[in-house]
Amino acid sequence: MFSSFGNNLKVMIYGGSHEPEIGVIIDGLPAGTEFDMDLLQQFLDRRAPGNSPFATPRKEPDTVIPQDGLKIEGCRATVTDRTIKLIIKNTNTRSQDYKNLRDVPRPGHADYTAFVKYGRELNMAGGGPFSARMTAPLCIAGGIALQLLRQKGIEIGAHIYSVGDISDTPVDPVEPNLPWGSGMAVSTESAAPDFPVIDSDAGNRMQELILKAKEDGDSIGGIVEVFAAGVPAGIGGPMYEGVEGALAPVFFGIPAVKGIEFGAGFSASRMKGSENNDPFRISDGRVITETNNHGGILGGITSGMPVIARLAFKPTPSISKEQKSVSLSRMTNETLSIEGRHDPCVVLRAVPVCEAAMAIGLLDMLLEDHR
Repeated sequence: MFSSFGNNLKVMIYGGSHEPEIGVIIDGLPAGTEFDMDLLQQFLDRRAPGNSPFATPRKEPDTVIPQDGLKIEGCRATVTDRTIKLIIKNTNTRSQDYKNLRDVPRPGHADYTAFVKYGRELNMAGGGPFSARMTAPLCIAGGIALQLLRQKGIEIGAHIYSVGDISDTPVDPVEPNLPWGSGMAVSTESAAPDFPVIDSDAGNRMQELILKAKEDGDSIGGIVEVFAAGVPAGIGGPMYEGVEGALAPVFFGIPAVKGIEFGAGFSASRMKGSENNDPFRISDGRVITETNNHGGILGGITSGMPVIARLAFKPTPSISKEQKSVSLSRMTNETLSIEGRHDPCVVLRAVPVCEAAMAIGLLDMLLEDHR
């Protein structure tokens, strides 16, 4: 099964969580475009499973393998064709853990709706194409985009904004920065920590909450805050040509995302205009705003201020607690106990995924502006 998005930079993701491979096909990068394969692998390693007690124990190396349209010399990859393809091998599948889910769907998961849409012809082990595993090829495309945006002076970073009712310190909306450096790692010194939060005390309490949910056979949701600094003013357009409209489909394509806000977001609905409006002023010969409730976007067009978004993730639906479900073959009510390996909270591994999605969406729009 394939899923695609983008206008100038077309990204096609294919495969499933328990298929031999998953991959991405990218169309639209100019010939001669270069990126670093080692840095790309470093970025993928941040999302890879099996590296944390707060994530699924499924271990996958997520090694990026170039296939088509690239010339590889050492760590340097050069685009030689309009279309490039990179893959990841699935090496640690346990499909037997999911054999009963084709008949008894998981509450909160896509098992039932996939059955309604595709029938039993869709041989879906695990989450198949609906699995969070599919964010790995998304991160391949996003990891490349992050490198290309950095060459243009655009830095992207993200952190865990909240888990349950525990919140981290937000980034400064005018001058966002992260204590470990933003965006993808360029060295071990600037790499994101194992649990990327700004306030370590809040992070410790989040970890306790995740482990408690895991111990109870349950899961917990949370929010990721992502920003892009250095985005030039003038990108985007009105209504359906806007930056929010371009980023939203990429964000909502991330499994488990249930809500998005930009800038002040929903809290702006509780403000007066005099509170929400961001005063303009001149600084070093350019127009800036003193605050950034608009999240770097006015009328669908970038203002030159940092683009800031927050993505809300629902709790992982695959939990070991007993749940009520049905048998699709017998049309009877059933009780379901789910086996397998799952994240007790997805936001930890979603941090680089949000960076990837932001990078792809912005690069797509910058390519339009360049043309």
